[in-house]
This record gives sequence, structure tokens and C-alpha cells, in this order.
Amino acid sequence: MGKIILITGGARSGKSKFAEELVKSQGKPQAYIATAQIFDEEMKQRVALHKKRRADDWYTVEAPFNAENAIEQCQDFPAILFDCMTVYTSNIICSYDIEKLTPAKIQNKILTAIKKLIEAAKKHIGTTVFVTNEVGSGIVPENKLARQYRDIAGLCNQYTAQAADKVYFIVSGIPLKIK
Repeated sequence: MGKIILITGGARSGKSKFAEELVKSQGKPQAYIATAQIFDEEMKQRVALHKKRRADDWYTVEAPFNAENAIEQCQDFPAILFDCMTVYTSNIICSYDIEKLTPAKIQNKILTAIKKLIEAAKKHIGTTVFVTNEVGSGIVPENKLARQYRDIAGLCNQYTAQAADKVYFIVSGIPLKIK
């Protein structure tokens, strides 16, 4: 059974950098599952920054959807970095017309996708490190989509944390082990 580590924290807290170091410590080769979709120049720059920080010897799979297949594709790697759960959740929620589906149906579809992801990680022979954002620490969002996203991301984080062997909360670049 594969080992699962969850890395959570706020934006620009140092989550990805910490996760990359954890994966590197597991030995080579390293796999990186990227969930971001590039829709604008700013996101293109963010992705470039992540790529620059990683060495060329990382095997990268782009998986904005059906990421359980990407984990299965990386079965021979001692460690996989999945960056990130909240972007993955955003990809899924934005693929639905939230005006035509009830919040409960959207939540069910996303949690089903996350459960598939976790099951694939459990089958992996090595360690899967998931990065996620802690989105529930701020104010209540003013619009329906943002509130649904915050609620669903929180539930996905809870589910992943329960399945994880270890959980770290990153604050100002400092890891705090919470599980």
C-alpha cells in the first residue's frame, strides 16, 4: 500500500518547495503531476517558475482531469508530487454548469474524483505527496461559486488528510507536522 503525504497551507506559503524537497528525499526518478491549465500570461509565468525550480530530471505528467490515470502511469517512481489538489478541484468544478446542478451533486462528483485519486495513490508502490491550499481560513466569499468552491475544497482536504499517513501545514515557509 502506498504512502500518502498531504502538504497544506496558504498561498505562497512554501508548500510546493517543501513538497519538492520531500519527493527528492525519496530517491530518483521523481514524478510530477501538474494540474494547472494555462489560460493567461500570469498563470504561464507561475507554471514557468515551478518548472524552473525543478530539475530537468523530473518526469512530468499534465493532468487537469482524470489524474488517477496519471498516478497509475507513474507506478514505477518511488515518489510522486501532485501539485495541486485545489487547482484540480477548481478544474472539475468549473467543468460543470453550477446553475444546472445542485451543490450536492457537484460536491458528489468532485468527491468521487478525489476518492479515485486517493485510491490510485494507495495502490502506488511508493509515496504520493499531495499539495493543497487551505482555503477556509479567510472571510466568507461573496458569491455562490466561490462559496461552493471553498466548501468543496475543504471537504476534499479533510478526506485527503484522513487518508494521509502524514500531514504538514506550511506557514511562512516553515513546515508544521500536524499528523
